[in-house]
Amino acid sequence: MNLKSRLRIAFASIVVGVLVLGLKIGAYLLTGSVALYSDALETTVNIASSVAALAAVWFASKPADSNHPYGHDKAEYFAAVLVGVMIVLAAISIFHAAWIGFIQGDSPEYSLEGISMNLAAAFINGAWARYLMSYGRKERSPALMADGKHLMTDVFSSLGVLAGVILVLATGWKILDPVLAVIVGLLVLWSGWELVKESVGGLMDEAASADVLAKIRLLISEHGEGALEAHDLRTRIAGKSTFVDFHLVVPGTMPVETAHDICDRIEEAISEDVPGARITIHVEPEHKAKHSGIVVL
Repeated sequence: MNLKSRLRIAFASIVVGVLVLGLKIGAYLLTGSVALYSDALETTVNIASSVAALAAVWFASKPADSNHPYGHDKAEYFAAVLVGVMIVLAAISIFHAAWIGFIQGDSPEYSLEGISMNLAAAFINGAWARYLMSYGRKERSPALMADGKHLMTDVFSSLGVLAGVILVLATGWKILDPVLAVIVGLLVLWSGWELVKESVGGLMDEAASADVLAKIRLLISEHGEGALEAHDLRTRIAGKSTFVDFHLVVPGTMPVETAHDICDRIEEAISEDVPGARITIHVEPEHKAKHSGIVVL
């Protein structure tokens, strides 16, 4: 997916968020339910997070420059952290609304129209969340993935609220309305924590997964013919980029041009199998071998 498509998707998230917010506010106004109010409040965070995702996708796409020679991919992680913080703030607001509901003890007036509007909002959110997560995973975009995961959390909370609304209608226990709001707040708080934790891992130069590391080791072994071994393999993830660096040991008498050809062959193989790979190889003579790294076949 090119930059134009990613920006279009990020902008579409804002439009979807505004539509869903309108439906949820309508549901709240028709019912006066604190639980439905908390559900609508989370959607305001969805819109803000979509704006952050749009800005992050644009900024992360900027080419490397003298001040950022490794590119701007980590901008998406900053956006994801910001979304996580906003989710936590939304949870606090939900708890406040629930507390008011407990104190005042107002009885919501549920209506079929209000429930239907909230259900339609959940359906729209669910469809869009699956789309965002699918393309965010494919394009390795933390910002789009974060937006999709947040929306899916909103879907689950909306469905939980609707199930609770039905329970309130069946039992007449009005206290269940603020209780539902508290439950929604806890779910929102948990999703914010998970998102922040995952994004901080990216900002801290987290290594590639074990599967990716195994693939890289195999590719070096299979395509490094002429070299003796590779060691000190390191990786780090930054948005859609995977930085790979290692030392490649070659015979001391090998011409520089031959060693360069081996490096080109390895780089091409890794780049084909690991999308977004950025590879740095340090060539060393035979006496630098550690005999504990990757044996070249």
